[in-house]
Amino acid sequence: MNGKKVVIALGGNALQNGNNASSAEAQQKVCQMTAEQLVTIIKDGYEAVIAHGNGPQVGNIVLQQQAAVSDKTPAMPLDTCDAMSQGMIGYWMQQAIDFALAKAGIDKESASIVTQSVVDENDAAFKNPAKPIGPFYTKEEAEKISQEKGFIMREDAGRGWRRVVPSPRPVDIVERNVIRDLVDKGYITIAVGGGGIPVVRKENGALEGVEAVIDKDLGAEKLAELVDADILLILTAVDSVAIHFNTPRQQQLRETTTGQMKNYMEEGEFAPGSMLPKVEAAVQFAETKPGRIAIITSLEKAAAALRGEAGTRITAN
Repeated sequence: MNGKKVVIALGGNALQNGNNASSAEAQQKVCQMTAEQLVTIIKDGYEAVIAHGNGPQVGNIVLQQQAAVSDKTPAMPLDTCDAMSQGMIGYWMQQAIDFALAKAGIDKESASIVTQSVVDENDAAFKNPAKPIGPFYTKEEAEKISQEKGFIMREDAGRGWRRVVPSPRPVDIVERNVIRDLVDKGYITIAVGGGGIPVVRKENGALEGVEAVIDKDLGAEKLAELVDADILLILTAVDSVAIHFNTPRQQQLRETTTGQMKNYMEEGEFAPGSMLPKVEAAVQFAETKPGRIAIITSLEKAAAALRGEAGTRITAN
């Protein structure tokens, strides 16, 4: 047992098969396959904390709310939909992980925590909505939705049009002490789903939800800081980070430093809304404390990456 603490940020492919309209049963099957991979990491002795995205799920919940709106059943605001998606995905992941643990003969339990992430109400993101949620639409469908519902719709990487909402940076996690306590007692903890429910702290100390979605990688990074993790493991659709991506000069990065990654970011090597927030989160975590490591890789290569055999490993220089 190595006893190292790792926060694992699951990408969208770890929760569903790429179809935004996937049924609950289909998504639960994907969660089960993901849990099998996570148990491999737990077998290697890591204390695991699980974070996950919620973009497609929260977008679909919002659509369901809008479709059923009436005087008797008003639509819930986005922050409440964030909470709904956290509970739903946390429930799926908890069942999947507990089953995978039992099959592997590991005497551990999981717990999912509905998590609130504190944001600054003056964050510039509120003036520039940019985080896509929900399904893809054609340009004509997007224009109709924008006119009917007032949503801001933008083209997303050539794949279609999606609704975009503000994505402020998390500055604190309300449930940090509860999560830390669970982790320290050996529970596999599922938290900051979708980056956490965005809330602002008012002058009187009250918390108030805001219409936004937090980037899950930045939420996972803040959680990793607050639970004093040794490693931030960001899982995505590719095995490692590349520069000059999709060109004849493409180069995979294996061992690199925060300084090098900052230079690459300044040169525009990483796509906004795709690899860029993952690299930002990795760099931020690696620089918070000496000895901390950030790794970016795929779910399939996760265990190998922790052994230093795959993925992109980032350390402070």
